[in-house]
Amino acid sequence: MVSAPFEYTRVVSYDAAVQALSDHDEDAKLLAGGQSLVPMLNLRLVRPTVLIDISAADTREPYLDAGRLVLPALTRHAQLLTDPAVRCNTPLLSAAARYIGNVRVRNRGTVGGSLAHADPTAEISCAALALDASVAVRGPHGEREIRVEDLFAGYLSTQLGREEVISELRVPVGGRAGGWSFHEAARRASDFAVVAVAACVGLDPGGGTVRHARVGLAGVADRVVLADTTAIGSLLGTVPAQAELADVARAAAEATSPDSDVHASGAYRRRLVAVLTRRALAEAIARAHDAGRGRLTAPRKRAGDPA
Repeated sequence: MVSAPFEYTRVVSYDAAVQALSDHDEDAKLLAGGQSLVPMLNLRLVRPTVLIDISAADTREPYLDAGRLVLPALTRHAQLLTDPAVRCNTPLLSAAARYIGNVRVRNRGTVGGSLAHADPTAEISCAALALDASVAVRGPHGEREIRVEDLFAGYLSTQLGREEVISELRVPVGGRAGGWSFHEAARRASDFAVVAVAACVGLDPGGGTVRHARVGLAGVADRVVLADTTAIGSLLGTVPAQAELADVARAAAEATSPDSDVHASGAYRRRLVAVLTRRALAEAIARAHDAGRGRLTAPRKRAGDPA
């Protein structure tokens, strides 16, 4: 199939994108990497009157600023695998990016585009949620910042205004999340996630007790969500054994209410939440212990990763 007819315009800044959105009606769409939008155009699931290409709006590289890693919205997924600033400061994002689509999708898709698309199975959204990241949003009245936790409004929908565009993803870095892990179950390689889990854990440097834990879940609701805070919060101040991690993971799974679809039943997704959350928490805690001993653990390579 081919898309319905539309006008095309290209802008070279986020402010110009905001102006273009203001100049056109509500059916205008932004085009960044196009890996989600173009298939929807071809299937005529969306029929924009105008396509605003923002792929030339930003040429910045990821950089550190005031204790945060700043990822320009047009950062390609493939860059998350190789950029030293990302791999050193937020290896969870590098790990999550390995599960995104295939090589073509990772080479074209963008961080900002993925967040704005708001797919409930999106790996970057899940990892950004676990990292307690926020997005910078440019609009007619200037810039505002939204926590990723508050960004998603439902299935393929966000809190962005019609004339707003994401310009940056901002991720806190430092000792807050010394351990990390990302696990995903999918029917086939490069498929959408059935369930994905991202975990960040910080340990007390003295006794090794858990002082911070945050877990993001994808594939269990109409948006990416945080795992039940009561269940995850029960880890704080403890040195959990494997049995205790399994209990916490089961409690987090029981707090979810995933729907059944052609890919998996709700009960199977809930079971995956329990299994993957236990694995992710155990791995994140182990990495936090290694970080405390001065050992750095890089994301494991997968087939198709850049050299």
